[in-house]
Amino acid sequence: MVKNFLKTVTLAAMLATTSVAAIAADYTIRATANSNENDEDYDGLVVFKNYVESASNGAIAVELFIGTQLCSKGAECLQGVADGSIDVYISTSGGASGIFPYVQVLDLPYLMADDRIAEHVLAGDFTRTIRKMALADSGDAIRLMTIGNTGGWRNFANTKRRVANPSDMEGLKIRTVVADLPQELVRALGASPTPIPWPELFTSFQTGVVEGSKNGITDIMGMKFPDAGLQYVTLDGHAYMGALWWMNNAKFKSMPEGLRRVVVDGFAALQQATFASPKRKSIKAYQDFVAGGGDLYVPTPEQKAAFKSAAAPVYDWFKANVKGGPEAFDALTAAVADAEADINAGAAKDIE
Repeated sequence: MVKNFLKTVTLAAMLATTSVAAIAADYTIRATANSNENDEDYDGLVVFKNYVESASNGAIAVELFIGTQLCSKGAECLQGVADGSIDVYISTSGGASGIFPYVQVLDLPYLMADDRIAEHVLAGDFTRTIRKMALADSGDAIRLMTIGNTGGWRNFANTKRRVANPSDMEGLKIRTVVADLPQELVRALGASPTPIPWPELFTSFQTGVVEGSKNGITDIMGMKFPDAGLQYVTLDGHAYMGALWWMNNAKFKSMPEGLRRVVVDGFAALQQATFASPKRKSIKAYQDFVAGGGDLYVPTPEQKAAFKSAAAPVYDWFKANVKGGPEAFDALTAAVADAEADINAGAAKDIE
């Protein structure tokens, strides 16, 4: 009873402190993520809230809304950011593509080789280029603050067979979202794209409506897809699962320069948290997949090069069909080349 009483008093004190802090703050940031508290998006927001409130000495309060309390879909949430009812929102590239189609450049396959390359790219001028484009297209209403990660890397998984070469994809019915780019990729590899809503995917695997998907391992295990027959995962790492963090530009600009710097640094801390979180969570997910009888295949460098070659027509499709596609593509590929050069130069010194 004493322990319960102390817990109640402690909780009340925490809530009272939070309320006082919010009331005393000069600025309040309302941030939302359509996920849950087990997600790396939430990890990032907790780090952001802690940093911003501490570094601003209480001048900024951050309120977190996890789930669909403020909005439920990408277009709706981004409209909330534009009109100021939401200050911060995290989307996938697919969730923002209806308004900013060029952000799908993050879904182009096999452009970034590994975590170090991806993290180097997303922490640099590529993100600033996309920010400038989004501000122009939103009438200076929606500002891209940073790009983190939400789930690691997309890999091909299926219920039928090991996929070691592009030819092994032939004829497989692969689940995609209702968007052109992922469907073009699946077709380029010889498979059949089949748009299926995420909540229906488990049953669709069971019934054979689809035979594969392109997901990260934490999503695969979190949704218990192996229980529906998904037993083959190929670690081709065709796309880094970027998370775009948007902010109402008027709210950001309303702050004095010193507090804007705090917010920018807070998003940098958030980015690092979301880079790290999927790496840790994926370890157990892969172990559980294999322990359950799953087949986990790592393509050879030659096989991965074959996948990239087979997928190359998607690059031309993107540049020809997506508004802002050429500019976004050039910005990403240039950033990748710079990242590879920097990392390789550093590695050469480190192994001397």
